[in-house]
Amino acid sequence: MLRAAAILAGALSCSGAHAWSEMESMSFANDLGMILASEEACGMTYDQAAIQALIETTVPADDMSFASTLSVMTQGQAFSLREMSRSSLAAHCASISRTAKHFGLVPD
Repeated sequence: MLRAAAILAGALSCSGAHAWSEMESMSFANDLGMILASEEACGMTYDQAAIQALIETTVPADDMSFASTLSVMTQGQAFSLREMSRSSLAAHCASISRTAKHFGLVPD
């Protein structure tokens, strides 16, 4: 989760999407995928415009593989969430909720 926060913090501090490596693209897709997959499992509703703005300002327009990678990562994370114990899910949701609020994906 700290890695996701660090990546998102770096992403939001940029003035615009910059060229990035395939590893950065995959890492951001994985981290955002976890946040997106957690929406229903954690009983949250994300601001769609905030998600779009985050992607618009973070993902370079020429990253043609980001959308498909995000889809695969989100589906994989959704599967992992279904396998969590109730206690693990509670801890996970506490962390995801804080991160989502911090980055404006849900209201405070």
